[in-house]
Amino acid sequence: MKVDTVQSTEFSEGIERLDASFYVNDGRAAKKRMHLCPYEVEIIKDVSKGVFNGPRFKRTFVSNNEFGIPLWGISDILKSNPDDGKLISKKHTRNIDGLLVKPNWTLIACSGSGVIGAAAFSNENFIGKALSQHVIRVVPNEEKIKPGMLYAYLASKHGFDLISLGIYGTAIPEIEPSYVETIPIPRFPEAFQNEVHDLMSEAAKLRVEGNRLLKEAQEQLLDAAYLPLLKQDEYEYFGAQPVDRELSVFTIKNLDSVSIAAFNHSARIGKIAQRIKERNRTVSLYDSLSSTRIFSTGSFRRLECPTENGIQLVNQSDIFDYKIKGKNLYKRYVKNQDLVEYGEVLIAGVGSLGENEAFCRAIFAGEDLTGRLVSGEFLRMKTCEEIPSGYLYAWLSTDYGFRMIRSTQAGTKLCRPILKLLYEMPVPVLSEKVMYEIDEKVREAHTKRYEGLTKETKAITILENEIYSWQPSKQMYTEMHR
Repeated sequence: MKVDTVQSTEFSEGIERLDASFYVNDGRAAKKRMHLCPYEVEIIKDVSKGVFNGPRFKRTFVSNNEFGIPLWGISDILKSNPDDGKLISKKHTRNIDGLLVKPNWTLIACSGSGVIGAAAFSNENFIGKALSQHVIRVVPNEEKIKPGMLYAYLASKHGFDLISLGIYGTAIPEIEPSYVETIPIPRFPEAFQNEVHDLMSEAAKLRVEGNRLLKEAQEQLLDAAYLPLLKQDEYEYFGAQPVDRELSVFTIKNLDSVSIAAFNHSARIGKIAQRIKERNRTVSLYDSLSSTRIFSTGSFRRLECPTENGIQLVNQSDIFDYKIKGKNLYKRYVKNQDLVEYGEVLIAGVGSLGENEAFCRAIFAGEDLTGRLVSGEFLRMKTCEEIPSGYLYAWLSTDYGFRMIRSTQAGTKLCRPILKLLYEMPVPVLSEKVMYEIDEKVREAHTKRYEGLTKETKAITILENEIYSWQPSKQMYTEMHR
């Protein structure tokens, strides 16, 4: 619990606000820290060409890429490799150009608990994507500030603290663009700006390259397996259905005792599995795994650690983000054998069946996950010698893999795969050369994304070290935090 004393004269800072969260806030210390800045101080409005969130609009969704463009929300901009997601109609969306985003913008989550104030740096993957009104766009004026510098400042702990001062609301916290415009920002020396910006530019390029390699790996796999892209009428899914979509009606003979749910015996999924087997030599998922088969993290005491000396517990809501975070736990209660090993394949094992949900999506354990602790919600796998782990991940992350995993689900609100059905899922076995080429691309892709994250972290760390170096003494630091 934070406790502090506030003078009545300070109420003017909060525009007469009486909620304690504003006054007992690290943002006030960050604002006081600006008085020690050795450089000229401006505000975000002075160094940008615009700070805005997109217009509200009627959302008309379509299912064909020809007639729509992807609409991304807060969760999408924070993901390491977001899907296209829902498509909004080009024809029926007014002022659609005002929703599009360009590279080198700083994007800020401006609504919702948990993620509000989080920032992202747009890159080439954002081109042609529309953003919801819950994302603030900060367009840099490159004549006054380097784009990477602006992002690193707002994404730093110092910048986040300043952003948090503008949060209002209880049930659904919000931030307004008009407040972001008033955030103070130093005019850093040009050489310093170039150093930070160059690191951010390199980080953005590595992230784009990593995502490109992952897409190439999936395309190469499907091409080598003689499998065309799936169409929506070839599988079952939950969500809005086109009016011309035929109902899925079929009969089943020799029904076993594993499940009587029609979704688990889908004739459409059956045809997909048959297509895979007819065109390729296949093995079951069970036979493609090591002797450990599918396993999960063991149980352990979850005692939160107040310092950074603990170990982070990563759950499904965090693992798909570009910057993976989690709760910090004491290490003493965690067994080393529960930590993730490089090359493991994971599946998000609990969730709901929405088309944009994480449930049943695959994860490859690259450098960013190695040695970390994941929750027991994940289905974890290690492959046998014949099947490279990067190849298995590439297969499970294709639409074929994802739809077949989803077809094994059981449950209503919180679903889980039925392991017996999951083990029977076919895995195409291609030539050793092709499988290892795909495996290498997957590993290289994750390495590039990790290197990009490392460079971004370095850029923000350099900036934070510069800001905190302005504090002349520990006593001054303590006074500013009162």
